[in-house]
Amino acid sequence: MTAFDEEEARLRVGPPADHAAGLQAVRLSLANAVRKMGVRKTVRNLRTLNQHDGVDCMSCAWPDPQGRRHTAEFCENGAKAVSWEGQRDTVGPEFFAAHRLADLAGRTDHWLEKQGRLTHPMVRRDGGTHYEPISWDDAFALIGSFLKDLDSPDEAAFYTSGRASNEAAFVYQLLARALGTNNLPDCSNMCHESTGTALMRTIGMGKGSVTLEDLHRADLIVVSGQNPGTNHPRMLTALEIAKRDGAKILAINPLPEAGLIRFDNPQNVRGLVGAGTPLADRLLRIRSNGDLALWQAIGHLLLEKGVADREFIASSTVGFDAWAGHVAGIDRDTVLAATGLSWDEIEAAADMLASAKRIVHCWAMGITQHRNAVATIKEFVNVALLQGMIGKPGAGLCPVRGHSNVQGDRSMGIWEKPPAVFLDRLRDEFGFEPPRAHGHDAVDTVRAFRDGRAKVFIALGGNFVGAMSDTEVTAAAMRDAALTVQISTKLNRSHVEAGRTALILPTLGRTEQDLTGGREQRVTVEDSMSAVHASRGRSAPVGPLLRSEVDIVCGIAAAALGDRHGIPWAGFAADYEEIRERIGRVVPGCDDYAAKIRDGGFTMPHPPRDSRTFPTPEGKAVFTVSPVEVMTVPPGRLVLQTLRSHDQFNTTIYGLDDRYRGISQGRRVVFINDADLTELGFADGDVVDLVSEWADGAERRAERFRLVTYDTPKGCVAAYYPETNPLVPLDSQAEESGTPTSKWVQVRLERIRT
Repeated sequence: MTAFDEEEARLRVGPPADHAAGLQAVRLSLANAVRKMGVRKTVRNLRTLNQHDGVDCMSCAWPDPQGRRHTAEFCENGAKAVSWEGQRDTVGPEFFAAHRLADLAGRTDHWLEKQGRLTHPMVRRDGGTHYEPISWDDAFALIGSFLKDLDSPDEAAFYTSGRASNEAAFVYQLLARALGTNNLPDCSNMCHESTGTALMRTIGMGKGSVTLEDLHRADLIVVSGQNPGTNHPRMLTALEIAKRDGAKILAINPLPEAGLIRFDNPQNVRGLVGAGTPLADRLLRIRSNGDLALWQAIGHLLLEKGVADREFIASSTVGFDAWAGHVAGIDRDTVLAATGLSWDEIEAAADMLASAKRIVHCWAMGITQHRNAVATIKEFVNVALLQGMIGKPGAGLCPVRGHSNVQGDRSMGIWEKPPAVFLDRLRDEFGFEPPRAHGHDAVDTVRAFRDGRAKVFIALGGNFVGAMSDTEVTAAAMRDAALTVQISTKLNRSHVEAGRTALILPTLGRTEQDLTGGREQRVTVEDSMSAVHASRGRSAPVGPLLRSEVDIVCGIAAAALGDRHGIPWAGFAADYEEIRERIGRVVPGCDDYAAKIRDGGFTMPHPPRDSRTFPTPEGKAVFTVSPVEVMTVPPGRLVLQTLRSHDQFNTTIYGLDDRYRGISQGRRVVFINDADLTELGFADGDVVDLVSEWADGAERRAERFRLVTYDTPKGCVAAYYPETNPLVPLDSQAEESGTPTSKWVQVRLERIRT
């Protein structure tokens, strides 16, 4: 049987859950942790997770409470992430000797990561069929020789996932720029790049403007294009606190997710017995990509209701008259066609905003991965500015990020378009002129390797091939690389779709004790609300050859650059405090960084939040005008959005269940409206191929998906990634930000014989 056939045989479909978490979540979390790590390691890791002087959870970027913390300050998915990292099974030379690379390429993503922790540096030589052991010194020398032989530094790309620490990210970008390139693609390019682009233009900061306490104090929280129950479960506690203090929640999402309906908090008795807290007061089941039209309609209605904060608009913004004139002239039929909502539903939502005094706007990938994502986020800002909801306690903008330190990595300089002030300070600190030309983002990186303009790809964590759009194109581009280097904890798709010469460098997990340089090291991270704090692992490393991310990056840098520019790579690896001292002198907002970390951490400055000052070119917050376009598909076609299952974190698949949506023992499903099934001549349970259609005329196909009737808007379907990433065309990107449009893919269904 093929992997597809085996999954089809096991897959079961039941009713979706009407609540998130609860006693079942506790039982599953602990049972899974003990099974993977054993009792002693489970207690050690979970007891310190998200605690003061403990380990920061790698499963999301949700902030920790500043005061007293719960004994179990983690969610079900956090426990899964820790268990997955801490599992006792290992992948070493014997495993690779027994598995040809071609054999591994035929395995599922779930199977690859399930094998265990990587323990030895491994190399696949050009023309080889297997990975073989290599010493650390030889691995560094090999990478150094490839980097030295480049015709141009821009033939190298340095990719970063969001789990890298601030210290690792800082020395990584320093390596790239000392080499001479700004080719620093990262996972932000695939997710919240649209957020940063929109916020930089409108409020002058690419980060959200709220703290955790603002959510607790809000009287209305809007959750757009986000499924917190699966993707950011600890956010549910904040929503519960706000609800109990009288807040209302407006949820806007194509699918009615369990985490938006009711939360059974396993950290209190009410949640454990199943009573829980009802969450969303109103759910708008919007059509995919209808959000821009919706928010222009809400802006129109709020103006009619006279709720504008005229004093704030006059003192702190520009562009109001043009925006107000634009939304005054919106076409109601266009709004209804784009959103799939009734005008009564839209008016009811506008009434919720009009009556609220403190509003927090939250959003995630359901907003950022559309062609007009930047325009949509600008519209969130427009409405927030209209009501004066920035720089006000209990109010503001809250983009909810996924990777645990993706925001910190960007602060540390992981960006292909670095601001001049950062480069100037880097120059002044290290005595070399860093490159000024913009580098490649994630999509442009694929194009560069595809077209033969790049040769060396180094990844600090992550699973680039699995995460990127147009999987077959991405995989082929990576196979064409002269060298790929993966700094990783687990085997994944990027290790088997690798360059002609390929290296796997095993790194410490965040829960593991780091004794680099003969001393106990700790690292720092920045959460989704700009709070920076330390993280320290306590468990013994799974193998004696593992090195920290910082140590590996500094080893590569020393081999490639030697003593060029006099950068003390060995000193940085021996004492991370030396890195933090440099961060304090280079990174804006990080003055006295090392001292502040020793004192327990700090929150990065944010002028719009802190003082209602806006570092835009205009010196004020900016209202913007965006045209509304109703995106349609031909008859017989559907709009696909990709999403996660509950047993998943980004491309990491912990298991094959999604109990919140009623799926067990399988992933190749398509959630579809019953009316679409009837119109297209299919039935619930039919197995189909998904075929995406794009302007280039190329056929992109994902095979053997089971149709599952679900409460989705008519014309809109949903399926899990990374299985459906092959359907997202490389050139289908958000305007301005370049983010892949994984929430809008035109597809047709093709029946297959079962």
